[in-house]
Amino acid sequence: MIVLDTNVLIEIFDRHSVMGEKLLRRIVERGESVATTAINLHEILYGLEKYAKPVSEILQLPTLSYTREDARMSVRFELSAEKSGKPVRRSDAMIAAICVRNEVDFFTLDLKHFGPLKSFGLRTIS
Repeated sequence: MIVLDTNVLIEIFDRHSVMGEKLLRRIVERGESVATTAINLHEILYGLEKYAKPVSEILQLPTLSYTREDARMSVRFELSAEKSGKPVRRSDAMIAAICVRNEVDFFTLDLKHFGPLKSFGLRTIS
């Protein structure tokens, strides 16, 4: 399974995005199922609601929940990253924990934010 980051979803749902077409082809070539996380769903729904865009397509995408185990794991990720001098955003640590716990690949265009989380087992596709 591939979990799609908010930035990937934005490109794919933008019907005029050449980048979105390329990303979609790459996903199809891998032949795996796709999902997103509850955190990414929140981010994308916020943007869609804010700019009065239709939300029905995104609601059909399978969504991985944020659990107690993810909360514990994401706190460890965040604290460890802070101690190493490379702090990460809380929401990014939460997304990483969901992906690590579910043993899925994470497709993102933002390796700057998610790169430091690879040391905790986050498998990224960029």
